[in-house]
Amino acid sequence: MLETVAKGFKAARNKLKGRTEITSEVVDEALRDIRVALLEADVSFDVVKRFVARVREKAVGEVVETKVKTGKGTVRVTPQDHFVKICHDELEALMGPVDTSLAVGARKPTGVMMVGLQGSGKTTTAAKIANRYLKEGKSILLVAADVQRPAAVEQLRQLGEKLGVPVFHEPGIAPPELCRRAHEKAARDRTDVVIYDTAGRLAIDDALMTELEQVKSAVKPENTLLVCDAMIGQDAVRTASEFDRRIGIDGFVLTKLDGDARGGAALSIKEVTGKPIKFLGMGETLDKLEEFRPEGLAGRILGFGDVVGLMKDFEAHVDEEQAEADAKKLLSGDFTLDDFVKQIRTIRKMGPIGELMEKFPIFGEMPEGFQFDEKALGRIVAMVDSMTPGERQRPDSLNE
Repeated sequence: MLETVAKGFKAARNKLKGRTEITSEVVDEALRDIRVALLEADVSFDVVKRFVARVREKAVGEVVETKVKTGKGTVRVTPQDHFVKICHDELEALMGPVDTSLAVGARKPTGVMMVGLQGSGKTTTAAKIANRYLKEGKSILLVAADVQRPAAVEQLRQLGEKLGVPVFHEPGIAPPELCRRAHEKAARDRTDVVIYDTAGRLAIDDALMTELEQVKSAVKPENTLLVCDAMIGQDAVRTASEFDRRIGIDGFVLTKLDGDARGGAALSIKEVTGKPIKFLGMGETLDKLEEFRPEGLAGRILGFGDVVGLMKDFEAHVDEEQAEADAKKLLSGDFTLDDFVKQIRTIRKMGPIGELMEKFPIFGEMPEGFQFDEKALGRIVAMVDSMTPGERQRPDSLNE
């Protein structure tokens, strides 16, 4: 993810390595790499132009304090550090500020309307948001209002079964009326949240937008979220602008950022539309919905990782007491191959190892093209699984 952008910023940082001062020539040379990388990542030309101009204005001709006092003493700061700090601040400003909370209605139920083009991941995202509300102890009703795509209703029903959440659908009824009936049922049942999974099309057309306007008018949801496929680049921004113009949206969910998305949409969409990205869809499983944090994404682009994001992943999948017990075992020398495999399986639950590695601060210093061999962990697990219980407890017995 975002490899193209990160490569450009890394090249710019290297141009400033060892420099004792930042001249306009050096800055222009570094910004050339950044400009090319952003354009290759499909960031809007106007956004790139404004971003580069802001960085140049702050970087050139500014007096830099080479010594900075911190709680741990005096730290020497290089011109390269100063340039990176400017880039980080501007990237953060480009994508933020962000409020990832969802509005709550004055009376039950609170409505969340999912809109977007076909294939963007609306149905899966609707279930992910339902899962998020479930963790807060809310009661949910999912509404299958996508009657255009074959099997969309069945897909939502299956996702609802996984979560233990009811799915409302009545065949042969137009989506606006269907959503109105669902809202009335939720109000009668004192349900906390209703999530409407609406229809999409392969492209924006008047019939789709009119239908969505009628749905929104019928149920007046507190939150209208546009689900955008990050892999379509600048088309995501154009789509967002049109949806906002016709029905008005409150924020975005960017999906498929774990694929080979170049990341242009993530960097452009807030600047162009003025509406925030609220969540990132980073996988197929229902727990793979991250709150969007501009500072975390900016850190990953600049090669400094995202420690806060990494800790949130650990908190979601790792039992604190078990982790403490494992650490004691390791320090006492009682750590067995069974314990080791258990840890590998826990880490794999957190997602692809490559994605986790991106969040480590050391990742930016890795050689270009470095990839973690995920199959190696699979081979280790297979080897340990093939051993007898006694061999796992005491691997030395194999040598004997």
